[in-house]
Amino acid sequence: MAELKINLRFGGGAELLFDKIKRREIELPPLKKCYPDLEQDSWRIRELLIWIKDNLLRERPELFLQGDSVRPGILVLINDADWELLGELDYQIQPGDTIMFISTLHGG
Repeated sequence: MAELKINLRFGGGAELLFDKIKRREIELPPLKKCYPDLEQDSWRIRELLIWIKDNLLRERPELFLQGDSVRPGILVLINDADWELLGELDYQIQPGDTIMFISTLHGG
């Protein structure tokens, strides 16, 4: 299986955890190359979050992740649609998808 090209967007302060970079075009390697023990062959949001943590997240992972998902207060949009409508962690990522993570948490 070929690499999977997608777009990642970070906003609302989430970009501060990723070297202040708001937009990234990435190519995910074949899933089995990264995670050979997985049974499925296609990337889901669940695996993408692990990949983001291992490859892009630069500081304070507890502000982005909680357990195997994003922490409460992080909105996830897939092609401008709320990920809750698309299966959340089980959404199967498609070539060209734009996945946006927006923090709604603000310090006072």
